[in-house]
Amino acid sequence: MLTKLYQTLLYGMAVISGLTLVWIMISVVVSVLMRNLGLQPFAWLFTSAEYGLLYMTMLGAPWLVREKGHVHIELLTAALPQQPREVLSRLVAATCVLVCAILTWKGVDLVMTNFERGDYDTRAYYYPRWLLTIAFPLSFGLMAIEFSRFVFGEELMHSGEAGIHE
Repeated sequence: MLTKLYQTLLYGMAVISGLTLVWIMISVVVSVLMRNLGLQPFAWLFTSAEYGLLYMTMLGAPWLVREKGHVHIELLTAALPQQPREVLSRLVAATCVLVCAILTWKGVDLVMTNFERGDYDTRAYYYPRWLLTIAFPLSFGLMAIEFSRFVFGEELMHSGEAGIHE
């Protein structure tokens, strides 16, 4: 039950990330068309694209870790024998878990600070800043979980195959 809920959250965030990319494309096209027609684009159009870049990146990142869609270089792991490659891959994944855990902790602190102060982003409209920064601890926390699958699970983060294999 908990695993299903977690997967639904992870894939739901990835879908939102993809839809946000579509929105960013639409908002840029509309903004450019309006400018070419001599009109002033809506202020919220540009701001929503900026927010979208943050949300798209943060919400899609945990899914990318799960799918091994993040960028990593296999040059060293391809040159290593099986056992050292496994050790190195798990060590890299453990380092990623540590970094993500620290960023989750700092992200929670940032969200709490924004919430307690009642901070707002006031460019095109008043937007509670904690609604922006909540993406940090959520995404980095899920990335820590996903990287930990490569530390403790059977699957390794690195395949040991250099080059493009698609």
